[in-house]
Amino acid sequence: MLKDQRILVTGVTGAIALPVARFLATENEVFGAARFEDPVRRAEVEAAGVEPCEVDLVGSDLSELPEGIDYVLHYAYARRNSGEFDEAIEVNGVGTGRVLAHCRHAKAALVMSSGTIYSTRPGEPHHVFRETDDVGQAAAPWAPSAPTSKVAMEAVARFCAESFGLPTVIVRPSAPYGTGPDVPGMALQAALAGAPYPVFHDPQPYSTIHVDDMCREVEALLGAASVPANIVNWASEEVVTMQEMAEMIHEFTGKTLRLEPMDVPGVGHGYVLDASKCRAITGPPTRTFRTEFETICRAAVAAG
Repeated sequence: MLKDQRILVTGVTGAIALPVARFLATENEVFGAARFEDPVRRAEVEAAGVEPCEVDLVGSDLSELPEGIDYVLHYAYARRNSGEFDEAIEVNGVGTGRVLAHCRHAKAALVMSSGTIYSTRPGEPHHVFRETDDVGQAAAPWAPSAPTSKVAMEAVARFCAESFGLPTVIVRPSAPYGTGPDVPGMALQAALAGAPYPVFHDPQPYSTIHVDDMCREVEALLGAASVPANIVNWASEEVVTMQEMAEMIHEFTGKTLRLEPMDVPGVGHGYVLDASKCRAITGPPTRTFRTEFETICRAAVAAG
């Protein structure tokens, strides 16, 4: 399906979007949309074989986006602090609508949401969130606007799917890894720097998925796009707690991750996703967390 296609990847400089765009560019014509405020990031996109399109989703000017797109992967997302929720909804909600309207004649769209959208279940860290569970009632101190604006993003994407007849799949990952700036990667860097790392519960479990599997699974997920939009948790069946990650970091690097307990009302105690729907669509993952995380840890030590 994904060969000799015209594919648009928004937010292409992101930690997941760029590897996916690079992967798809080997057999497709891929366009990458972002603000490109940093020329280094633009060079990285070009080096990946992706054609940059300079676009700011704050505003309605999408004239730089190409026409005749076959598939659109919408990864663009803006984090905003308290007091900036209107700006977050403008980018993540309204901006999603603008992109999907521009690509309304595409064969399918994939819209990246997040597993942190699920409403918290205090005292139930291993609760398995299903796609039909409640969303929106969560706190994210690292990105205060995220839960609200992700709900807006999903609502707009669902509207566009039905209004334009655009087959759409909305995906909700929990803890992607192998990207560098991810939960395991940030914990590793904190340990190497001797810095504390916040933890909101003991245990604090995550459903994991390697970025290489995310690249491989894009095609199958686009094949599962539908009208109305199909919502899918994007994860493997592997669940790893932050406490287990700390143990692995010590084992693989000799460094101790100093977990700093924080009691923040409304923050999730766990981010475990029901992956059965995803696995039925994509098949089994090819990467396992312990093996890949050991490689990441040892490479970080070797790099100094």
